[in-house]
Amino acid sequence: MNKNIAIIGSGFSALSAACYLAKEGNNVSVFEKNESIGGRCRQFKKDGFTFDMGPSWYWMPDIFEKFFNDFGKTTSDFYQLDKLSPAYKIFFSDDIITIGDSLDKICEEFERIEHGSSIPLKKFINKAADNYNIAINKIVLKPGISPLELVTIDTVTRLDQFFKTISGDVRRQFKNPKLISTLEFPVLFLGAKPSNTPSFYNFMNYADFGLGTWHPKGGMYQIILAMQKIAEDLGVKIHTNANVNNISVSNKNATTITVNDKEIHFDILISGADYHHTETLLPENYRQYSQKYWDKKVFAPSSLLFYVGIDKKLKNISHHNLFFDTNFETHAEDIYDNPKWPNQPLFYANFPSVTDQTMAPEGCENAFFLIPIAPGLEDTPEIRSQYFDIIISRFEALTNQSIKNNVIFKESFCVNDFIKDYNSFKGNAYGMANTLLQTAFLRPNLKSKKVNNLYFTGQLTVPGPGVPPALISGKLVAELILKNHQ
Repeated sequence: MNKNIAIIGSGFSALSAACYLAKEGNNVSVFEKNESIGGRCRQFKKDGFTFDMGPSWYWMPDIFEKFFNDFGKTTSDFYQLDKLSPAYKIFFSDDIITIGDSLDKICEEFERIEHGSSIPLKKFINKAADNYNIAINKIVLKPGISPLELVTIDTVTRLDQFFKTISGDVRRQFKNPKLISTLEFPVLFLGAKPSNTPSFYNFMNYADFGLGTWHPKGGMYQIILAMQKIAEDLGVKIHTNANVNNISVSNKNATTITVNDKEIHFDILISGADYHHTETLLPENYRQYSQKYWDKKVFAPSSLLFYVGIDKKLKNISHHNLFFDTNFETHAEDIYDNPKWPNQPLFYANFPSVTDQTMAPEGCENAFFLIPIAPGLEDTPEIRSQYFDIIISRFEALTNQSIKNNVIFKESFCVNDFIKDYNSFKGNAYGMANTLLQTAFLRPNLKSKKVNNLYFTGQLTVPGPGVPPALISGKLVAELILKNHQ
């Protein structure tokens, strides 16, 4: 094919597309506005502590393996992958649910909470496993060009699952509120309330309970470094501190990008950056979607993140920890229905140094705290400080230990930073939610309808939010380009 291809951004989807296109003999250049590659999966280091700044859950290991296999490699060629045991803990106000590293262990825990619950759980996970096979091996591999892509024997026989919801399915089979929250949690990775997410997406529960939770030694950034190695070995040129601030169009073709005030010419352009932002770089008559379009869409949450160095080892915690000691539904309403800062936020705490000693100095713990919030909220240092105090006080009470006086440093990242660093629409953290009306061909297109050689990849397009979908998105856009520009 041998085309000159420019890619804006260097996250998972952009690097994935770069690898597939370079493999076919194209000249690929990647332009990243920040000083390091990885997009939201950058890494932050301070005083011997290492933090993944964004994604911290390694689910669907098969998707990662397939990516590396496509280039004659395996994950083990680049990083050590360990299955976490336990996968994670969920802290409620009066109990802790421990999710083990096998379905049998999880069934035992469900039985402890609610006698007889392991029977519907096994049926639920078996159904989720079937959906996972169909979703991952068939549906998500479609480019979202036509609704007919979804019309197969597998999907037609499961049509009802697109009009029922995860929440409805779970609540029909389980009555204990703790088990309901446990089963509804995984779909939050898709960016929408369980009550607005089609029940077909219960395949996320299989990704959780069936495939397990993993950790690449050294952190999630090891995946980015591995992809960089593959890309550069294939001849991809990666430029950092390279901010694209304009796209010129002539005769319905994008011809030039302006990078740090320098014009770069190309044959094909892909944006792995924020879709909405990318379209603002175009002349207005070449933009596909209006501001009204974006404002009406359901976006995944933003987040208030804290990266904290602690000068002692902590107790009563796991690598991943969810704090559901306040009302799940109330917090969801504060994100999706009546956007505001939550009064009693649920939060997530990640301590990779519990299982990976390379992530913190000896005798210390690196802590990553995340509060999901509505995109577009006011973001001030005072609000960040207030919420840090809220979650740390609850963390101390629920884990029965003091840490406030053991904090060496804390850095935060929130709405303003998502906008500044990633040009993220309203400062969202995960892209556009996978609701029924925002699935497959109903998402923003991989290919521009108005510019012949402009393509998009990543969490605002097909197949949706999450790291494994981003890898797939890069492959899909590469295949579409190879098909359209032979």
